[in-house]
Amino acid sequence: MSADLRAKVQELIDTMVNPAVAGHGGYVELIDVQDSRVYLQMGGGCQGCGAADITLKAGIERLIKDEIPEITEVLDTTDHASGQNPYYTPGKA
Repeated sequence: MSADLRAKVQELIDTMVNPAVAGHGGYVELIDVQDSRVYLQMGGGCQGCGAADITLKAGIERLIKDEIPEITEVLDTTDHASGQNPYYTPGKA
């Protein structure tokens, strides 16, 4: 089941999440799926963005949970402090 679940999450990221965040110069990468948890890393304009947490919780996590009910949690593994070109700088969002 884990490989099938991972494939479903990857397809959702490729077809719905990345096209949406690409407008801000960002992308989301699937790191792992363990049990019912998804681990993501954000890059480009998303890395270090002051709105990244809102994007993750209100956008990406809700979408994944709606489309794949087996998923109970989406976790961000990004090192946002090392973001080079965030779309919104922290405090400016």
